[in-house]
Amino acid sequence: MKRNLILWAVAFFITVSSAVYQRLTGPTYPVHGMVSLGGKAVSFTLLRSEEQRNAEVKIPLSDTSITGWIEWRKLGEEGGWTRVPMVHRESMLIAELPVQPPAGKLQYRVFLEREGQTVALPVEGPVKIRFKGDVPLWVLGPHILLMFAGMLFSTRAGLEIFSAPPNLRALTFWTLALLILGGLVFGPIMQKYAFDAYWTGWPFGGDLTDNKTAVAALAWLAPRHQRIVRKKPRARSSALPPPARAVWCGRPRTRRRAAPPPRFFRPSTLRRASGAGRARPGAWDRARKWHFLRAAS
Repeated sequence: MKRNLILWAVAFFITVSSAVYQRLTGPTYPVHGMVSLGGKAVSFTLLRSEEQRNAEVKIPLSDTSITGWIEWRKLGEEGGWTRVPMVHRESMLIAELPVQPPAGKLQYRVFLEREGQTVALPVEGPVKIRFKGDVPLWVLGPHILLMFAGMLFSTRAGLEIFSAPPNLRALTFWTLALLILGGLVFGPIMQKYAFDAYWTGWPFGGDLTDNKTAVAALAWLAPRHQRIVRKKPRARSSALPPPARAVWCGRPRTRRRAAPPPRFFRPSTLRRASGAGRARPGAWDRARKWHFLRAAS
């Protein structure tokens, strides 16, 4: 019992850590950074996901001597960049990107200028932002909870190797069930609200999230299918005879009655043959010896 609780605690810690790491390194997490302009450090946060409204690009700056603008264009287009000036408001430089249809993507970059010195944000290159539709809570909530629970049971199943003996039947079932409900049932419904498509993975597209969900479900379906097949009894061939029953082949344990000695060795016959009132010396011993050997055989 104590080992089981420890394994569940370790699985929970690993699952939470994985979820946080996925959140911080995912494609929708904002881009953070810092640059130096005119001897002044400027920190920034650039959005990479927005709902059905104009995306505001904000740079915290209280120095009004710094001006800036943003340039944007649709992702995949080779045309020119659209330039939008940034304005100072509430100690920030602010500009807006126009809203796009669900799953629409823009790429943009920010430029800051002070006393003839210009710097681009970020230094690595343009940022990609994707717009999404509004997802109702009755879809988003179960999707997140089921996927988290699926990751938790999956991790716990991996830690089951430290149990003796391991019991993977229930863990495999719940992992597969939660992944199917969260990723293959509520996942497409949520994606329809967000990006106007139920499935954008293989073979209809190359969405990484959909492909990872499909691979995970197939990976957990394989051992579960193997366990189901193994549980089915094998068909007995009609050509083979039925298994033989165990038969006791030993000697019976009842006591065996010895057959009487031949007439020649009986005491009355020995007495008559000798002509005396008693048997010949040694005849009775020979009769008893023969009788004993007969009974033992």
